[in-house]
Amino acid sequence: MAADGGTGTAAGPAPDPRTRTLGRTSVRVTALALGTAAIGNLYREVSEEQAHDTVRAAWDAGVRYFDTAPHYGIGLSERRLGAALRGRPRSAYTVSTKVGRRLEPTGAGGDDLADGFAVPATHRRVWDFSADGVRRTLDASLERLGLDRVDVVYLHDPDDHGEQAFREGYPALEELRAQGVVGAIGAGMNQAEMLTRFVRDTDVDVVLCAGRYTLLDQRALTGLLPAARERGTSVVIGGAFNSGLLADPRPGATYDYAAAPSGLLERALTLQAVAGRHGTTLRAAALAFCAAHPAVVSVLVGARSPHEARDAVRQFTTPVPSGFWQELREEGLLPADAPVPADAPAVNPPELP
Repeated sequence: MAADGGTGTAAGPAPDPRTRTLGRTSVRVTALALGTAAIGNLYREVSEEQAHDTVRAAWDAGVRYFDTAPHYGIGLSERRLGAALRGRPRSAYTVSTKVGRRLEPTGAGGDDLADGFAVPATHRRVWDFSADGVRRTLDASLERLGLDRVDVVYLHDPDDHGEQAFREGYPALEELRAQGVVGAIGAGMNQAEMLTRFVRDTDVDVVLCAGRYTLLDQRALTGLLPAARERGTSVVIGGAFNSGLLADPRPGATYDYAAAPSGLLERALTLQAVAGRHGTTLRAAALAFCAAHPAVVSVLVGARSPHEARDAVRQFTTPVPSGFWQELREEGLLPADAPVPADAPAVNPPELP
């Protein structure tokens, strides 16, 4: 089974110059990716039409990497993403999903807002990083997506299940990769420490690090990112806005899905003021910072509307003046050893038509 997930294998068409390869695989991703938790009704409902139009807007703007998970809306995100991509050439896009939360039907009724999604609680999530659980979860995801393969599979948030994830879940993914069922394997988490262990102690192709490499939090800079560079492991960065604070810093804004502490709000407002002085936006700077590290191959941004999808691409393709980065370093708002766009190789992002 082909696992290129992009624009062809070595024997096929030349790779799209706007894409990058994950690790030592043939799976290719665009430098900007669409996260689809929001179209799984994260926090509030999104209509079927709006979900479809959001994916289409990202596609029209050049995005070809789409990330989902069973957790997002108890499978709703996967169903909607699969429907939105139906009819597109399968070799033209890359899809990643996740394992570790197996969905079981329940007759409990009610809604899923306790887990953050405005959907009926038709299923319950069961933590399961066993080999059988990994395979069953992936099979169910393929059915919801309407696909015969996905390109990337991540172990999803194994924070409290590390022993099983390393002992059973990871070997199961390794076997699926060897069989050609998936093209690339990895782990996705909201922390850097265990991801560093995955990079050092396993043969993962990619890790998805959410919220730990941003303008407000550079915990991934000292361990994870250098290890990834050393091992040739690709890094996808999610949570570039730390769940909202860096997108729109104001009282009541969220940081890591909770109300932002006052100190972080003040810091974000300072960053916004610096961006304004240099004629750019904080959103553009936040995305540019994540993309600048040489270990990072893609930045994952969520969107719940066509406007948000198009805005993400505009911000990502907006050059940030070098004076902005210089001022951040001079004011101690950014570590001196953190790469910025002027220090990094050029990223070839998706472009608006």
